[in-house]
Amino acid sequence: MNLDPFRDARFTPWWWEWAPRETRTKENLPKRAEIAIVGSGFTGLVAALQLARAGRDVVVLEADTVGYGASSRNGGQVGSGNQRFTVAKLIELYGKDQAQALLQEGISALSYIKAMIGAEDIQCHYREAGRFRGASRPKHYDNLARDMDDLHTFAGVESYMVPQAELGSEIGSSLYYGGAVLPGDASLHPALYHSGLLDRAESAGVRVFSHARVEDVQDRGQKLQITSARGVLSADKVLIATNGYSDRSIPYFYRRVVPVASAIIATTELSPDLMTRLMPKKRVCGDTRRVHHYYQSSPDGLRVLMGGRLAGRADTTRPQKFVHLYRHMLEIFPELAGVGISHAWSGYVGYTRDALPHINKQGRIYSAIGYCGSGVARASYAGYKVAQQMLESPGSETAWDKLVFKTMPFRSFARTGVRIVTQWKRARDLL
Repeated sequence: MNLDPFRDARFTPWWWEWAPRETRTKENLPKRAEIAIVGSGFTGLVAALQLARAGRDVVVLEADTVGYGASSRNGGQVGSGNQRFTVAKLIELYGKDQAQALLQEGISALSYIKAMIGAEDIQCHYREAGRFRGASRPKHYDNLARDMDDLHTFAGVESYMVPQAELGSEIGSSLYYGGAVLPGDASLHPALYHSGLLDRAESAGVRVFSHARVEDVQDRGQKLQITSARGVLSADKVLIATNGYSDRSIPYFYRRVVPVASAIIATTELSPDLMTRLMPKKRVCGDTRRVHHYYQSSPDGLRVLMGGRLAGRADTTRPQKFVHLYRHMLEIFPELAGVGISHAWSGYVGYTRDALPHINKQGRIYSAIGYCGSGVARASYAGYKVAQQMLESPGSETAWDKLVFKTMPFRSFARTGVRIVTQWKRARDLL
């Protein structure tokens, strides 16, 4: 196993070089607030911003530094999230009407984040360059074509197919058997986007507290009591926005969301000419393998960022845990052999049993959770919609509300199960 490319790697997100994570520990935790939000990621901050601008007193509690989780660690790819199922499979599972409603939520999420970033003037390198999905097997090309046709028929999504002979216009690789392009998808710098949301929320009066891990939430009749590492807070309503970082402190969500580790590597700086050959249109990219890989150029156009599943726990500093990403990068771009890795990092995404997001209400405890690896647009939109529900605004319902939020069987063994399934799928991809 050659670990030489990782010799000088830093095991923290490359994004943090541009936007370091922040602490909020100087102010004492208040005794009460109208609304308490657990989690300072995209969902929590978008919801907090909406609620504060509606005149509510909002406190956000974060277990670590602000935005420590997936919101500042993800790949920066912005899409509808509708690639988790084929349209045909979604219709098979839910029927035509509900399937169309679920597809529409993803499309609305993509439209929402684009409009919101523009309206708030958040400088986060948002770029609508489109998505390329490479067909990893010859039959995958035809499957992609059918699914793209269905997306247009049932959801009005525009796309087009790129045959293998024309791949050079999209990507400097001969690995794929053609592919599909979704022109409306985009990319951004997630840590800068998060920092922009934090700034807007605090400017609206939201109070954010870091290192305030929530240990318990109890209904005390007139109020909800939130016990945290920084004290006890009472609130009229609580929003749980912890996604892949949900733990045993709130058993309801621990039983329904499984953390799945995902990892990303960033190359050292490459020449602009080389980057243009590799990714001429600067699209976000992925493939059709069972164990999905995702990659793109960095916002400054000088690095390749390559992501995928991680076997084991996140936050590892062991370079061997990232070698599979380096190997796959060389499968796609052989000319990168020997290129060094400057950063390698990992984090958790939150998976639900049905692999769909859920907006849920249990008494006065609300939640928006379970983005299943497609959280940039979905989490932002869910934060907006759940805030509207907490304000009891008309038209705030979503198709995600209507899904039954099922528990994960054998939840205590879920991490082991995810690792076994991932290894099995990797073996099938190789075969």
